[in-house]
Amino acid sequence: MSREFKYKLFADYFQFYLQDETVDGNLGDSWTGEATDRLLAVAPGTVGVGTVRNMTVPVTVELCDSEPKSDLTSWDHVVECSLEVHSGAIVIAGCTDYFPDAARIKVENGLYRVRVSYGSLDTVSEDGLKGSDKYRVQLWLKKGPAIKPRVIKQRAS
Repeated sequence: MSREFKYKLFADYFQFYLQDETVDGNLGDSWTGEATDRLLAVAPGTVGVGTVRNMTVPVTVELCDSEPKSDLTSWDHVVECSLEVHSGAIVIAGCTDYFPDAARIKVENGLYRVRVSYGSLDTVSEDGLKGSDKYRVQLWLKKGPAIKPRVIKQRAS
């Protein structure tokens, strides 16, 4: 069983965030060349999800009871990382959104595995303004050590 949340987020600077409510969310030094290539940057308590448009994008967040079944064939690009939550809330926001007004999901404290799936990346117009790209974030509590960000499925160049 999972809970699903749908958002339309302004992906200013080609990104949006998921973060523990009490952390500062600064990913300034985290967007390295490697992070940009994998469309995922991390810092303590924060995950930055890269997007292929600098516009409002659809984002689905699924809070899962356990690791969801893999569905790689349905997605263009898939990455995973860990997110530590101590505040009992995850904030979902574009990086220039007004933080106090951003969406929040109440969660148990703990270490979460985060799987981000990117779809329809090839539908973006040449000017980058229109497209049917979509983003799904799945989270589940995961015992054991945190993992480094990793690419599960690499998008075509």
